[in-house]
Amino acid sequence: MRKEPINRISVKGLRVWRIYGIIQTLIILLLGIGTGVINYFTGNYIWLYIVAGAVVLLFGYLFIYLFPKVRWSRWRYEVRDQEIELQHGLFVVKRTLVPMVRVQHVDTEQGPILRKYDLSSITISTAATSHTIPALITEEADELRGRISVLARVAEEDV
Repeated sequence: MRKEPINRISVKGLRVWRIYGIIQTLIILLLGIGTGVINYFTGNYIWLYIVAGAVVLLFGYLFIYLFPKVRWSRWRYEVRDQEIELQHGLFVVKRTLVPMVRVQHVDTEQGPILRKYDLSSITISTAATSHTIPALITEEADELRGRISVLARVAEEDV
């Protein structure tokens, strides 16, 4: 069996995923507050306040702390001359090999939160699907995009 890929995504990616978790938790909090207001005017069941509070706290713990930590620790990638290997997952770890001859194009993407932390994501497109390597330092992402592009052209010429 092959060793797992050696490269990790940036530790700043952990912070970005936690920010996403905070945003998602705030949305759930607003839904919980809405539920509480409706409950106040309709039935005023005390247990509903407890359930809504527990859901918000559990969601916050999972999406701000636990899931980003596990995702970051499992995300690995490696670009070789003939293939790109990706490993990621939360509950189930998925390992993918993308042959260089199948790569059609490579894109980098940077949203406002990624830009704040000087991060970018790379999307590798094949005829069948696309694969994303998230949260790379922007300079590293640009170099990797160029390297994959060159290796994909060389692999295509060999066919």
